[in-house]
Amino acid sequence: MFEMEREPDIYNENLDNEEKIKWLMDQYGQEVIMLAYTYVKDKQLAEDIAQEVFIKCFEKLDSFRHESSYKTWIYRITINKCKDVFRSWHYKHLIFTDFIKVKKDKAAYSAEIENIKREEKLLVAEMVMGLPIKLREVIILYYYEDLKIDDIAKMLETKVNTVKTRLHRARNVLDKKIKGGEPNGR
Repeated sequence: MFEMEREPDIYNENLDNEEKIKWLMDQYGQEVIMLAYTYVKDKQLAEDIAQEVFIKCFEKLDSFRHESSYKTWIYRITINKCKDVFRSWHYKHLIFTDFIKVKKDKAAYSAEIENIKREEKLLVAEMVMGLPIKLREVIILYYYEDLKIDDIAKMLETKVNTVKTRLHRARNVLDKKIKGGEPNGR
């Protein structure tokens, strides 16, 4: 069965919905933005989606059935909002500029090594962002969000074997791109 991640105090305490949503936003806000960004590739649009996600969470908080963790629930809402955006007329007519956020290394490396690492991260991020959405989403959820294959399958409302197949295909595409030496594998 699906193993639930337990968030501290939010399940048991008599918190009102405003306190719960504030906690959820503090806990998952940046992750929701980054997840949305992996879909839409636009920072402002990802932030707008995150706002819509937490509005939806606030509206549906009383009906949350605790069949999954809040994180899984919020990610599922985020993915659905992103797919809604893809279906919208507005999205289909936008021109996006790529924005890739790279976390700084906390270790003290020389400037040259740090620049090389930053370039490598940007290259990998660019390659991942260049994948088709079905492959990109499983890579992001598996490697960047550290979700288990079972959790990803439930979140994407698909079979476990489908997730495994997409992961395998995504790894193959990325491997070819890396061996090809160019972000687009050319």
